[in-house]
Amino acid sequence: MPESPPIRRRGLLVAGGLLAALFILGYVAAFLLTPFHGRSSVVEIEIRRGDTFSAVARELADKGVISHPRLFVLWAWLHGFDTKVHRGLYRFEGAVSPRSVLDGLVRGRTVVHKVTIPEGFTVRQIGRLLEGKGLVAPERFASAVSEPAVLASLGTGSMEGYLFPSTYLFRALATEEEIVKTMFTEFKDTFTAEMEARARQLGLSRHQLVTLASIIEKEGGPVDEMPMVSAVFHNRLKRGMRLQSDPTVIYGLEDFNGDLTREDLRTPGPYNTYRINGLPPGPIANPGLAAMKAALFPADVGYLYFVSRNDGSHYFSESLREHNSAVRKYQKNRRAGFTEAP
Repeated sequence: MPESPPIRRRGLLVAGGLLAALFILGYVAAFLLTPFHGRSSVVEIEIRRGDTFSAVARELADKGVISHPRLFVLWAWLHGFDTKVHRGLYRFEGAVSPRSVLDGLVRGRTVVHKVTIPEGFTVRQIGRLLEGKGLVAPERFASAVSEPAVLASLGTGSMEGYLFPSTYLFRALATEEEIVKTMFTEFKDTFTAEMEARARQLGLSRHQLVTLASIIEKEGGPVDEMPMVSAVFHNRLKRGMRLQSDPTVIYGLEDFNGDLTREDLRTPGPYNTYRINGLPPGPIANPGLAAMKAALFPADVGYLYFVSRNDGSHYFSESLREHNSAVRKYQKNRRAGFTEAP
């Protein structure tokens, strides 16, 4: 029997619906996968806390990153991605597909700055370095490193010594507090429980150990000499001798002009280890792992003095007579650390 008109019409409608669905799916797929050439330059978009996904999509469209913001929002909503976007600064260069854009937003592929904090930098030097890269404002950074809650957890009045020197990837819009927290967390992850136990064996608290490591770091010299520099300070501490370390004096000076004088050495102050017994009240810089390990494991030597050879290395001595001879040989008319009698 011939097929009735209603059945034929229904078949045509179903077929038409399938074709329409395939067309829509193809259009959506083409939209998602095809890079959009709507701009000719680099585009940056900042997503702030509280921004809606619709507002983000509109800005992406306004700046030529995507072509159909409503379709972009619909696709994200259907897959639950509209609530998973990370805030931050995003940069788009060249043509990119909407799917790649959405993937970047969900994965938080924000603009980042690679920053290396050198060993031995002070908090002030770190602040200047970060400021130079446009990552911090001086006043807000100073406030972040003085946060009472963080300082209370350290049992100290300063963040000096606890901003671990390393290479970091900071988000372009990271706050000063986030940056400081990242470096402090790196310190906590580096200074292990085993290291703290070893410090206790030496009769030192963590704060004292970091303080000693910072002095070792600032004394300079090759890494393989650090255990011997450490031995000098450990030996002097055991004998009740003053450390007489130039870098501690320099740290305590308000405005150091590069010329450390004998008057500076004679001026009383909490960081003048020519005038005080034992360690200063806190670190004078942010030491690296090598300096901390040297502080924990000094070389088994009897040295009490060292002087720079002016080539990056030191000459170590057990007696003051030998040390003074080395000072005359290597420093001549220049003054050097440990030139005064203990």
